Amino acid sequence: QSSPGVRPSNAAYMLRTLAPPPGPKGTADFPPIRAIWRGHRIDRRHLADFLRFAGLRYDRELPMLYPHVFGFPLQMVILMHPAFPIRPWRVLQIRNDLLQHRPIPDDSVLDIDASVAGRRILAKGVEIDLHTTVRVRDERMWESLNTFYYRGRYGEADPVPQTARAPEVGGVVVDRWRTRSGTGWRMGGFTGDYNGIHYWSWYARMFGFPRALHHPQLILGQCMARLPIPCAREAQRVETWLKGPVFHDSDVNLFAQIGTEVTTFQLIP
Repeated sequence: QSSPGVRPSNAAYMLRTLAPPPGPKGTADFPPIRAIWRGHRIDRRHLADFLRFAGLRYDRELPMLYPHVFGFPLQMVILMHPAFPIRPWRVLQIRNDLLQHRPIPDDSVLDIDASVAGRRILAKGVEIDLHTTVRVRDERMWESLNTFYYRGRYGEADPVPQTARAPEVGGVVVDRWRTRSGTGWRMGGFTGDYNGIHYWSWYARMFGFPRALHHPQLILGQCMARLPIPCAREAQRVETWLKGPVFHDSDVNLFAQIGTEVTTFQLIP
């Protein structure tokens, strides 16, 4: 639990990873860890810096990606907690389900709460869900369910839920661009995610990747900036499935099917 209004310390939870994980190797028993951040006051300069970086815009109400990015340090606190059974260096985000109940004014004071919400054993790994809520004056304004994947053997596989199956998108190409290198440190400052696979290709190759890969939040922001997603006055939802990483210095194609109520999109190298 953080102090009121104080951002969780990146240095503190990074140091925790030096301790060996508890329990036997291969365990999938995740304790019900909860992290709380009360009284977060939005820094408009910090917000504007991220929006320029991702290419997003806003008008007095926060883009729904903001809590996903600036509340992510609480999830890092959980993933790097001494009681968490697996160290985070091999973890990959594979799904993000973001739900905005109401737009959040940019002068709001946010109370953010993250906790372990569930897990599923797969044939070649384990998935862990982290649930985050954002409240303003005790009213729930925004929430997310983020799923992380750890490769390995953790026991007999559970049934795969329908929500874990990515839809077929298709559609037409709405934009093409080349991703930049050297974005890792800035995104690490926004999200608190300092996993070396986002910074150094030599380190990423140790984990089977050909070169360094982007933070998913940055790529999601770049996609949303290129799509006609309105600033909704009512509830709004974004569901993402991350089938594979997007590497630095990659040519990517954004496909989309744009509807009156639902827009589906897919980013393909």
